[in-house]
Amino acid sequence: MAELIGPRLYSCCNCRNHVSLHDDIISKAFQGRNGRAFLFSHAMNIVIGPREDRHLMTGLHTVADIYCADCHEVLGWKYERAYEATQKYKEGKFILEKSKIVKENW
Repeated sequence: MAELIGPRLYSCCNCRNHVSLHDDIISKAFQGRNGRAFLFSHAMNIVIGPREDRHLMTGLHTVADIYCADCHEVLGWKYERAYEATQKYKEGKFILEKSKIVKENW
């Protein structure tokens, strides 16, 4: 009998709630608050916090922290607005910190 293998996912490190698909990774070359981070095109099962302007390594951005919808662990942030033309591609995308997510179905 064949085993069914689902999509490769990333889950909250705290409660294992699914928060993104591996196929939605845009880049693994980002820096979060606590080290390495990934840029994703989509995220799921999250809560988006209030917007705030933050000076990040690539300039001023309007961002909103994102939390696990189940346990409320801070997982990263969503880029709401980039003020520099070269950074506009980040708008609407999600940063998930590597230390806050775990791989599932690998």
